[in-house]
Amino acid sequence: MLELPFLPFCLLLGGLGFVCVALVSAWCQYWRGGFALDGSTQTFNWHPVLMVTGMVVLYGAAALVYRLPPTWSGPKLPWKLLHGALALAAFILAVLGLAAVFCFHNHQGTPNMYSLHSWLGLATVLLFSCQWLAGFSTFLLPWAPAWLRGLYKPIHVFFGSIILLLSVASCVSGINEKLFFSLKNGTMQYKNLPPEAIFANTLGLLLLLFGVLVVAALARPGWKRPDTDSPDSYQ
Repeated sequence: MLELPFLPFCLLLGGLGFVCVALVSAWCQYWRGGFALDGSTQTFNWHPVLMVTGMVVLYGAAALVYRLPPTWSGPKLPWKLLHGALALAAFILAVLGLAAVFCFHNHQGTPNMYSLHSWLGLATVLLFSCQWLAGFSTFLLPWAPAWLRGLYKPIHVFFGSIILLLSVASCVSGINEKLFFSLKNGTMQYKNLPPEAIFANTLGLLLLLFGVLVVAALARPGWKRPDTDSPDSYQ
C-alpha cells in the first residue's frame, strides 16, 4: 500500500462520510417528499437518513478513534469514552431508524420483516448491540481482568469490521429495494435509469467506498495503536 499520512486520509474519509449523509438526505427530501412523523411515506424517509448517519458514518468514525496519533500515548480512558459514545450515538440513531420504518409499515398495514434487507438490517443492529455491551463490560467497567481484555480485544476488533461491512450491505440493499418499489411507472421505471436511480446508485457506491476505506484503515499495521504490553511499543 502507498505510504499515506493518516490525518489527510482521515479528513478525506470525513468528507466522504459528510457527502454520504448529504446525498441520502437530499434524495429523501427532493425525490421522496421530505420528512414527517405521521406514519406516512415521509416518516419512512427518516429510516435511510438515520441508518446511513448512524450505522455507517458515525460507526466508522468510532472504529477509527484508536487510529488517531494522539491516542497512542497518555491515558486511554478519554478515548475509550469517545469511542463508546460515538458507538452509542450510532446505536441510538439506528434504533430511531428502525422505529421510523416500523411506524410506517404499521400505519400503512404493510407486513414487517419479510425482505432480505430487513433480516440483514435487524441482524446487524442486534449484533452491534451485543458488540457494544460486550465492549462496555470488558473495557470500560473495572471488573474485567487484563487477561480477559487481551483475549477479547481481537474478537472485538474483528466483529467491528464485520458489523461495519454488514451495515454498508444493509444500506445498499435498502437503497436498491426502495428504488425497485418506487420506480415502476412509465418512463420512471428503474430499468430506464431515471435521474433518481443514477443519484441513488451513486450514493450506494459511495457508501461502499466509505466502508472499504474504513476497513482498510483498520487493517493497516502502521496506523494501529502500539500495544503497550509488547516490547515493540517501547521503541
